[in-house]
Amino acid sequence: MPEQTLNLDAVARMSARLTGATWLFLLAGGLATILTALSPEMHHRQLFAVIAASLFATTGLIWGLALEKRRRFRTTLSAVGGAIAVDPVPVLAVDGGGGILLANPAARKQLSIKPGDMMVLALKRWVANPSAAYCRLLTKARTIGFAREEFASRGGHARASAHPVGENIFLWRVEKLARPAPPSENAPSVRLPTMSVDENGLILFMNDALRNLVGRHVESLDHLFTQLPIAHGDRREMSGKEGPVPVQIVEAATTAGGRKEIFLLAQPTQAAKSGFDVEQLPVAAMRLKKDGQIDEANAPARDLLGPHFEDAAALSDLVEGLGRSVRDWFAEAWAGKGRQRPEFVRATRTDREVFLQIALQRFEDGGEVHVLAVMTDATALKSLEAQFVQSQKMQAIGQLAGGIAHDFNNLLTAISGHCDLLLLRHDSGDPDYCDLRQIAQNANRASGLVGQLLAFSRKQTLKPERLDLRNTLADLTHLLNRLVGEKIELTLIHDPDLRPTRADKRQLEQVVMNLVVNARDAMQGNPGTIVIKTANTVLTEAVERDRAMVPEGHYVVVKVADSGCGIPQDKLPKVFEPFFTTKKTGEGTGLGLSTVYGIVKQTGGFIFADSVVGEGTTFTLYLPVCEDEPHMPKAATAPSVSKVAPNDAVILLVEDEAPVRAFASRALRMRGYTVLEAENAEQALGMLEDHALRVDLFMADVIMPGVDGPTWVKKALKDRPDTRVVFVSGYAEEPFTEDQARIPNSVFLPKPFSLTDLIRKIEQVLHCA
Repeated sequence: MPEQTLNLDAVARMSARLTGATWLFLLAGGLATILTALSPEMHHRQLFAVIAASLFATTGLIWGLALEKRRRFRTTLSAVGGAIAVDPVPVLAVDGGGGILLANPAARKQLSIKPGDMMVLALKRWVANPSAAYCRLLTKARTIGFAREEFASRGGHARASAHPVGENIFLWRVEKLARPAPPSENAPSVRLPTMSVDENGLILFMNDALRNLVGRHVESLDHLFTQLPIAHGDRREMSGKEGPVPVQIVEAATTAGGRKEIFLLAQPTQAAKSGFDVEQLPVAAMRLKKDGQIDEANAPARDLLGPHFEDAAALSDLVEGLGRSVRDWFAEAWAGKGRQRPEFVRATRTDREVFLQIALQRFEDGGEVHVLAVMTDATALKSLEAQFVQSQKMQAIGQLAGGIAHDFNNLLTAISGHCDLLLLRHDSGDPDYCDLRQIAQNANRASGLVGQLLAFSRKQTLKPERLDLRNTLADLTHLLNRLVGEKIELTLIHDPDLRPTRADKRQLEQVVMNLVVNARDAMQGNPGTIVIKTANTVLTEAVERDRAMVPEGHYVVVKVADSGCGIPQDKLPKVFEPFFTTKKTGEGTGLGLSTVYGIVKQTGGFIFADSVVGEGTTFTLYLPVCEDEPHMPKAATAPSVSKVAPNDAVILLVEDEAPVRAFASRALRMRGYTVLEAENAEQALGMLEDHALRVDLFMADVIMPGVDGPTWVKKALKDRPDTRVVFVSGYAEEPFTEDQARIPNSVFLPKPFSLTDLIRKIEQVLHCA
């Protein structure tokens, strides 16, 4: 390490601090040795000898630790020195007391700083109160491990950051930001008074134009204005060196840390003499003429507005309002109507999406009326807002879908159930048999549609199991080949060591089929290829993408890639939204990919889409690896329902939907069971007060007006602990899984259920060991 870059005095001071305590122990040990020699009593001499030995041992230990600390200190500085030597940004290693231990060449050249100086000197050029800024950043760096802040001064804008790199060593970076410098008295055409103000009203920076107008440096707004607070568009009298000066406030958007850039527009009598050049303003700004015509724009504004800026004649050519016409908004500002507030707009540039916050302010310059537009990039803010709105929208639609699905499931249970009862009384030669089969088939189709709604809202009932996707996809191959047709080549590529995942096999098959069908439709009838590829992957750190955060861990990745027409970039973020489709009317419902999204998310996975127009689309699924040991499922044999045999079991059926209750009771009585009916929990509990009444099984709807199913069943089981329970619901099982787990001998039967489903489940529960 070059000798001139290291503050050796600081290292020496540190070593002295570390080893100073050893002299105290050494002196104490020497005193104990003298007392050992002078003590007349043997036991006193032994005691002082032990004390002396202990003190000398402690001295040696402390001395060794001090040497090790000094070695680590120099090692850390050496490593830091080698890392920062070629950094073009000023970087300094500073001890906890603010002394500079190390300075790279950029720091010595740009800041005129050398080892041995104090850190506040490096901040003095950029900060009005460097001591306060240093303490603020150091405290934050000690607390959370990192601190950063931006500053504005006569020299321009800068960013200082600090973070600990060793014991009592902090690495500081002081970087000049690539922003236009504030105006100075060397540029006579720039006389717009400008200042930076923090959230407490303290003035962090005043440019020369404002300082000349005021005649002094002012520390806070209350020394500059008699009427506070000030806001964008306000007209105020400012204390000038020659008396009150009428000005108008133009406030740019608040920056990090609550700091605001404020410009002061003089009233006509002042403006006629001043004039200003927006090219020199430290923020993106434009000067506009009547009808929003662009008179002048500085470089930051041109960068924000995009490459076609030169072709635009007016503000309305460059931005579009988010619900409000830009022309109407500008007309109000031009006329000086009302109090103009900053508006959010979207730039019309096509290369990328940019949102802007624009503040318009009318002023007179040289006897002519103009409007100053001050702009800030609000893309990150609007992106965050879009995430929140999207989350709220998806949650609302999910709740709506779940509620609709519940009601439809009750209707479909009654329709398909009574249809099954009718089919029992008609054979295949009966004229009504075909009509009944049509009703049953369409009820099943409707049930599938409801299942899609539940899948999207993530409220369907899943039956997860340990899956090897190689076997699952192999079983699907024949069906997938039939789906894609002869013109399209379907290829499966598997990782030979593919790890298992845990998912509902039927639902995962639906995911793959939906993705393949979408890929087929993207070919638009032309020949093409679809590739399904599986692989293992390990994420060593969380991955953030498309408003989702994929945690670190082991995943099975499934990619479905096609060579179709692709999806435009502006539509790609919407493909998983319900009812959104790029297909023609009648060719798609817009539920396919939203169903896929719901199933994948409910399984605990993630799905992303990548597409290039004209080249194709790739959907990537991340499914968590199943770490559980494989186990053999229990063999469950259900009695056949084709033969009707009498049964003496008593079933209490509690269902608030009369059509469902009528179907279930008739079906169970036909099977030979004794059925007691109740339309709500209160009625059921009233019937159970008769202790002479024998009940072998409770069949209870989960969601009912008043007391819900799990609640009344728990009360009933206190007196009848051996009674078996079958819960039924049009909602998914998950919301009450925890309650059900506390209820012994209970199972779940989702709606809509058929006659066969009902009888199989009841007999399985009653006859299980």
